[in-house]
Amino acid sequence: MTRYTLPLVFALLAAPAFADTMSIVEKNGILTDAKGMTLYVFDQDKDGKSTCYDACAANWPPLLAEAGAKADGEYGLTDRTDGTKQWTYKNMPLYLWVKDQKPGDMTGDGIKGVWHVAKY
Repeated sequence: MTRYTLPLVFALLAAPAFADTMSIVEKNGILTDAKGMTLYVFDQDKDGKSTCYDACAANWPPLLAEAGAKADGEYGLTDRTDGTKQWTYKNMPLYLWVKDQKPGDMTGDGIKGVWHVAKY
């Protein structure tokens, strides 16, 4: 190893610590999490605040933000009552659906007429 290669290796290893902390991906008009799981919005949420807690959140887990996450453009953060932060898109909190089994599943779209795939 040359004396220039070692610092480069350390810089590359440290890169994930400084990577963008947003865990949202735009793909084919649909928003997904970093694992490719479809994200959803809930019609009953208003003014950027989640109304989905307890049993609702057990079925529709909120897309939580990591500590230090920063809002960017149309992506924002909202405070949950438990002190965590949840990602929003265009001021709508984002959720996953527990019955989606693999990336690309969209089985939660249209449930009870109030859950919809998050589109960009």
